Amino acid sequence: MDTTREAARERDAADPLAAYRDRFSVPDDYYVDGNSLGPLSQDAEAALDRVVEEWRDLGIRGWLDGDPPWFRYGEYLGSRLAPLVGAREHEVVAANSTTVNIHTLVGTLLNGLDDPLVLVDELNFPTDTYAVRAQLRNRGFDPDDHTVVVESSDGRTIDAADVEAALTDDVDLVFLPSVLYRSGQLLDLGRITAAAHAHDAYVGFDLAHSVGVVPHALHDLGVDVAVWCSYKYLNAGPGSIAGLYVHERHYERTPALAGWWGHEKDTQFEMRDTYTHAHTAGAWQIGTVPVFAAAPLDGSLDVVTDAGIDAIREKSVALTDYLISLVDDRLGGDFSVGTPRDPDQRGGHVAVEHPDAARITEAMKDRGVVGDFRPPNVFRVCPSPLYTRFEDVYDVVEELRTVAETDAHRAYSLDGSVT
Repeated sequence: MDTTREAARERDAADPLAAYRDRFSVPDDYYVDGNSLGPLSQDAEAALDRVVEEWRDLGIRGWLDGDPPWFRYGEYLGSRLAPLVGAREHEVVAANSTTVNIHTLVGTLLNGLDDPLVLVDELNFPTDTYAVRAQLRNRGFDPDDHTVVVESSDGRTIDAADVEAALTDDVDLVFLPSVLYRSGQLLDLGRITAAAHAHDAYVGFDLAHSVGVVPHALHDLGVDVAVWCSYKYLNAGPGSIAGLYVHERHYERTPALAGWWGHEKDTQFEMRDTYTHAHTAGAWQIGTVPVFAAAPLDGSLDVVTDAGIDAIREKSVALTDYLISLVDDRLGGDFSVGTPRDPDQRGGHVAVEHPDAARITEAMKDRGVVGDFRPPNVFRVCPSPLYTRFEDVYDVVEELRTVAETDAHRAYSLDGSVT
């Protein structure tokens, strides 16, 4: 791969997604932290402004007269999210937070099991494990005795063969991430789902680090449940509403965390004492939809839909390929890449490893490069395809090289530097 600046400029000039950058307010010279929090788009801001105006002009009438009506906002957003995860419209709803969604979906699948066993991995984001263990404890089971933890052979990745080896007929539920948050490894969801179902186990995934940058086919693969946030590659803002998917074969199940917003819509306002859950993914809504946390997602989905998830994925792979090549060609020394080089095993970010990554992260911020540090040695770089240029990636690596060669990072303290 040609890793010169001139080649980067040529690729930017030919980029079919180049114009989408103009729809974003990118807060720094080089913002490569979109895998943690995407920036504000004009579309998200306009959608939020619209519901503020509806509140001002309509008051309570906004529940039925808003555009879209607030009463069905979660289902409406679910229908827009469904194509991104390869689901039927009624299988997806925007609701709650990611952690709450893990609690209610895992809890739903565990209900009725006398001796549940859940398979997780040792590299998952902590909240997933916290929620799984809490749901086991809430049912009177010791999580240490009722979880199987798939270990990593290299501290970076999880081998699908190790998942298969850990699966026995005693396992009732497999719950894993689609992309490992530290290394950026993309797991083989189809292979894992098939293996789980071969042992009569349910399977669920946390798509937080893949939704909006990697296409999925949840329904066709037969995935049972999935969760995700909307503030990373979907760029819906801090604390924005999360999403969940439930395969339609589970609609007869009663949600583990019942709430009135999951009641069937046609009789919800009859205020019945008996809970009758909706027979869609909407049943797993709990409380009233937070309209101001949902509206920016509506706008941000305009951008993602206009660009197309397949085009987004194509550029994401090209950007991360380019980034990896630059690290190889221009850094060397103590730098290395901790992300799989096979694009089929890679999400949207790259783990640039260095023994002093924490200090380097802080030094880079003062040079207008915002990525993030993950212990023990990872500077995560996310060239998010809707607003990152190839020349930006070139410049980020040049800044890394300058920091390392001048030892500029040694002036930074580690106290309070982890983001």
